[in-house]
Amino acid sequence: MPPQAPGPQQGPSARPAPLEPTLPYDAGAASSDPTPSERAPTRHWSPQHAAPAPPAPGNPPAAPPAPGNPPAAPPAAGHPLRARAAAALRAALAALRAVFQRKPHGAGPRPPLRPQLVRWGKRLAIALTCLALAAVIAFFLVVRHYEADLPTTAELKNYNPPQVTRFLARDGTVIGELFVERRTLVPVTEIPPAMSLAALAAEDARFYKHDGLNYLGMLRALIVNLRSAEARQGGSTITQQVVKNVLLTHERTLDRKMRELLLARRIEQELTKDQILELYLNHIYFGHGRYGVEEAARFYFGKSIRQVTLAEAALLAGIVKGPSIYSPRVNQERAEKRRAFVLGQMREKRFLPAAQIDAALAEPIRLAPEPEHSDELASEVLAEAERALRKAVGPEARYGGYTVVTSIDPKMQAAARAAVRQNLDAYAARHGLAAPFARAKGDPAPFQGAPRDPNRVYLGVVTGADDARGTLTIRVGTAQGTADLRKERRYNPRGLPPSRFAEVGKVLRVRFAGEPEAGKLRLDLGPQGALIALDARTREIVALVGGYEGARGGLDRASHAHRQPGSTFKAIVYGYGIHARKLTAVSMLETNPAALEGYKPGNYDESEGQSPKRLREALAHSVNVAAVSALRDVGPEAVVAWARELGITSKLGADLSLALGSYEVTPREMAAAYATFAAGGAYQEPVLVTKITGLRGEALPVPARPPPRPAMTAAEAYITTDLLASVVEVGTAKQALSLRRPIAGKTGTTNSAKDAWFVGYSTDIACAVWTGFDDATPLGAREVGSSAALPAFIAFMDKAHAGRPATDFPEPLGIVRLEIDPETGGLAMPGQENAVEEVFLEGTEPAGVALPDPTAIGQGILDLFKTQ
Repeated sequence: MPPQAPGPQQGPSARPAPLEPTLPYDAGAASSDPTPSERAPTRHWSPQHAAPAPPAPGNPPAAPPAPGNPPAAPPAAGHPLRARAAAALRAALAALRAVFQRKPHGAGPRPPLRPQLVRWGKRLAIALTCLALAAVIAFFLVVRHYEADLPTTAELKNYNPPQVTRFLARDGTVIGELFVERRTLVPVTEIPPAMSLAALAAEDARFYKHDGLNYLGMLRALIVNLRSAEARQGGSTITQQVVKNVLLTHERTLDRKMRELLLARRIEQELTKDQILELYLNHIYFGHGRYGVEEAARFYFGKSIRQVTLAEAALLAGIVKGPSIYSPRVNQERAEKRRAFVLGQMREKRFLPAAQIDAALAEPIRLAPEPEHSDELASEVLAEAERALRKAVGPEARYGGYTVVTSIDPKMQAAARAAVRQNLDAYAARHGLAAPFARAKGDPAPFQGAPRDPNRVYLGVVTGADDARGTLTIRVGTAQGTADLRKERRYNPRGLPPSRFAEVGKVLRVRFAGEPEAGKLRLDLGPQGALIALDARTREIVALVGGYEGARGGLDRASHAHRQPGSTFKAIVYGYGIHARKLTAVSMLETNPAALEGYKPGNYDESEGQSPKRLREALAHSVNVAAVSALRDVGPEAVVAWARELGITSKLGADLSLALGSYEVTPREMAAAYATFAAGGAYQEPVLVTKITGLRGEALPVPARPPPRPAMTAAEAYITTDLLASVVEVGTAKQALSLRRPIAGKTGTTNSAKDAWFVGYSTDIACAVWTGFDDATPLGAREVGSSAALPAFIAFMDKAHAGRPATDFPEPLGIVRLEIDPETGGLAMPGQENAVEEVFLEGTEPAGVALPDPTAIGQGILDLFKTQ
């Protein structure tokens, strides 16, 4: 038996056993220290490391992880970059656990403190290095993640936001605008320094010093927001605002903010500071629908940004922080305080001398009158000019930024609109079309059935009124609708409440504003009117009115309404007779309907028809039978062909009814035809758009205008003009003598007075006026061209010629003036008392002297003896 080791000695004299080397781990020792398997760091799986191999046969499996060491987490799912970031973080944490894992030690003496501090310092350095490395990797992966789908900055280099397209009158006056966003781009070099400095003082004073991000500002904003527990202050630079407004959205999310920061740095690398500032000043919102400094200056001060003062620039810069709060049109006192703050920032940053800032602080706020809604002035012009723009530039027109110059004279346009409205209001007064409306025995029967046509006029019955909402309830057949009287200024000028406007049961003319199912109605009680005026020399349209309302998108009746011209077409019939040398001013024309074969119209004046009349008299008094007689003599086919030479493109029939204007034309066509007479016989197509300029001020091509073409000689045109002047001097348009200048023209009235016209001209302006109901309802008893259309012509021409001297129509070569006998049209006998002067084309004058009628001589001798 091997000798046993002696046990420990007992008693006080026993010597202590010698110390043995302590192993890192004694399996049999009773200790609370962790086992090796508990101390070892847990190995985490990652895509870069293969899974551990199973234990070899005979080897025990690895001990399970201790309670303090949780099992490894599965790999992060989702985006690959996020998975790699999670793996990197787990590896860093495992390394930290390994560094800080406490190792057991024996019962020996405690090691010195300095080596422990060194050891812990190394561990801490390793830990911080791992954390820093993990943070760098995570930051890199996050940046890569957000950079993957960032928008390109190329959009900023080719910045082309929606802008305003302006429509100008011939004198540069703005008559209308078209826009999605009311914006006009201005190069930064044309923006005054005061505006740029004011914007920097208000928004980003260190703009030219930082690289797109103001880190101190962001930290300061973070502290303020944390203290207030809400987003009270922003730290965005001008560069960041450009990114947010142009490339990103305004949503407040971490994702959007990260993209904003990254794009701000990228923009600073690709654009200059001046380019970024130009983007900012042209894009920011100033309230009231105005974007950019140019539109803001126009709206608040009535001037271009190039002309603003320092005080005005500071006011604009202050508005940006909150347009709904700091707009001087909303609260001028608050706007002035904000302006003072901006100027104070400029003083503090020493952007300008103190004397200039003091002067700006003392300057009162002077706002321009708020722009009026001008669509009613020339809505028809805007519609046609917009079509011309789209034809010239195509789909690019929708982005705006163009300037379209028209031939419209703004004063004449205003006079034309007023003339049409006054004329129609006078008609309403003559026919009792003014509220209040009461039921009457003569009311027409209301419409029965289901209304289906939104363009048709219906007779509806008033069934109720709502004074609170300002609406009338009207039944149209099986449909029920409402009419908003607040939008019916024409028929309710006194602003009567609906209950007083019309009695329940009253029948009113209405039309649907849209599909009948929507139930929105508009009153259509009175007729409509149209007026178009041309410069007689250039054929440029100086005024264009297509209806009473002048609403955007309404029907331009002057250009597109085809109506029977009535007796105004007689000028074309007689003009062709003069041109073809088949008629002269003294041609004797039949006035008796019984003398005609086939088509036999009646004369408006029943006193006519007793005897033939000279052409001049027949035209002056608008004798229908005489015009038909003349057309029969010259040939309807030839007149139709010649009307084409005068610019009439509407369908015309070659029959005798053509003489009385039975085929529909537009007022625009009639004005152009009469302007040919005023211009000496040369026809030229009327023009409205004279110039289009692009975004950079470059001239764009406009549709080519055909050159003038001769339709008749100057002498033929003069004879026609002289004949038409008789209509004003002694005929149906004598009211026009009030203009106190030579006027030539012709009245026109169709059957049942469904259309009333006057077309005429001076040496300067040709004008056509039409009045009638859209559904061809008769205008009523005693309504003719001289009462329903001529007054508008007179009112317009009076304003249009203000300040212009009266001038006679110039007499060209080839005109012969002779004394003629008014009864026969022949040359007057020498000394004949009732002889009148007449004009002829050279070679068409009468050849012989008019001899007395023998019957008349005999009757005169008998009368002489009777008196004796």
